[in-house]
Amino acid sequence: MAFAMVTTAVQQSPTIDEPVYVGTAVVYVREHSLRFNPEHPPLGKLIIATGTVFAHPHLKPGFQGDQGRLGQRLLYESGNDPWRVMFWARLPVMVVTLLFGLVVFGFARDLVGPVGGLAALALYAFSPDLITNGSLATLDVPATGFVVTAAWMVWRARRRPLLYLPLAGLASGAAVATKMSTLPAVPVLLALAGWSYWHARGKGVPRLRRATHALAASVGVAFVLVGVVWAVYLAVDPRLRWTTPPHVPAVHGLRALLIDWLPFPDAYRDGMRIQFGFEQETWHGYLFGRLYTGALWYYLPAALLVKTPLGMLALWLGGIAAMAAVPRLRAAVPYVLLLPAVLLTAAMQGSRDLGVRYAIFVPVFLAVAAACLLALRRRWAYVVTVALIVFVAVSSVRTYPYYLPYSNEAFGGPSKTHLALHDSNVDWGQDLGRLADRLRERYPDDKDVWLVYKGSGVPSWYGIHGRDPLKVPPSRVHGLLVVSDTSIAKAEGRLKQLIRGSRAIDDVGHSITIFRRP
Repeated sequence: MAFAMVTTAVQQSPTIDEPVYVGTAVVYVREHSLRFNPEHPPLGKLIIATGTVFAHPHLKPGFQGDQGRLGQRLLYESGNDPWRVMFWARLPVMVVTLLFGLVVFGFARDLVGPVGGLAALALYAFSPDLITNGSLATLDVPATGFVVTAAWMVWRARRRPLLYLPLAGLASGAAVATKMSTLPAVPVLLALAGWSYWHARGKGVPRLRRATHALAASVGVAFVLVGVVWAVYLAVDPRLRWTTPPHVPAVHGLRALLIDWLPFPDAYRDGMRIQFGFEQETWHGYLFGRLYTGALWYYLPAALLVKTPLGMLALWLGGIAAMAAVPRLRAAVPYVLLLPAVLLTAAMQGSRDLGVRYAIFVPVFLAVAAACLLALRRRWAYVVTVALIVFVAVSSVRTYPYYLPYSNEAFGGPSKTHLALHDSNVDWGQDLGRLADRLRERYPDDKDVWLVYKGSGVPSWYGIHGRDPLKVPPSRVHGLLVVSDTSIAKAEGRLKQLIRGSRAIDDVGHSITIFRRP
């Protein structure tokens, strides 16, 4: 997994979200300001900052533009090498991704022994989605890792609550301080903390006292969680200087009540208002060749079906069935299955159908569940588990190094993913560097290059001087037409006309298509 992440990270140009997080991380360290990217709490960006400090990037202080321009200023306009800055920014995320793999191993080992731990770790390590998102300077895998760590600590608290419940509070707080989308997991974690304490106290204690102590345990975990969030904001700015930005939308009803009741810094609450503002916007989705407006409630399950190896899907189902069938594993069901179910249900209510990264917690938790198939202690269970893990490994290795556009064999593999999905499932702007190499190697004599690129990279920095075909009449567009696959999926009007009048001759990283126009 480490090899796959490192070797793919050095080949990928910045994805759409990364420059914002990297630029914000640099500002955190140098200016101790919270003004950029308030819609996400600081911890994930502080993790990224532990790498950027070694890159020593140049950035003039006091930048006044928006966060998107901040990222471009850092990477392309300040004399820095974007490849070097991005590698150092991605490296800490890769490290924590590997560490969370050990959490998955430990969780599964507690349930079904060391062989089960290795099975869960294998599924985690070969997951294309985890390799993809674990090698980017983004927040999805760190947030998920902290949630699964909290779940593991709460499970272990069934035997030693005084040791593991504080650790569960730290991990829960770290998750909430990384992404606000983890908030739906908090009530479940607190309830499980109380339940674990109740279980640990034994039957000899009066029920009222057990219940009181269990409630106190949940409250204690909540206090630790809140303390972690405050500590993270204070680590960025010890004076907590914060002025509500003018673009923060007004929130009403139950959402406004929830925000007002949260015991977090003002910057966190304003970030939630921005997130709720995003949910009020109209987004475009793409699923199985259909371009639509709004959101489909079944989008994430469908996207997971496309982007999860077939062997992994089979092991998930087998592991879930085993947890229900084996009596000693039923107690673990709320810890392993309820949390991802709650998070997935919450994510399915969102308005942004942009990628399985919004459900990246599913392969993490279900890797633990899949290992429970071994609890059946039947020879066939071991044989099936090993065979399916090998199938997963082969599918994962075959897609190297194009993990981001991965889809399983039933949907045609990485080269066909763009026919079913778009955006961060396929084309997140990651192949600008590869495109430059391809144009230089295969098409050196083509002077007319027309480019429709979806991403945050700057094509000219990579030596790509393509013109915008949408700014001239179609009759003037001849030669190479280069289009990001997400733009193809969403093509309408003039772009759709240009594509229909062109012939596809090449693809770059399974995310960018090169056409020839006569």
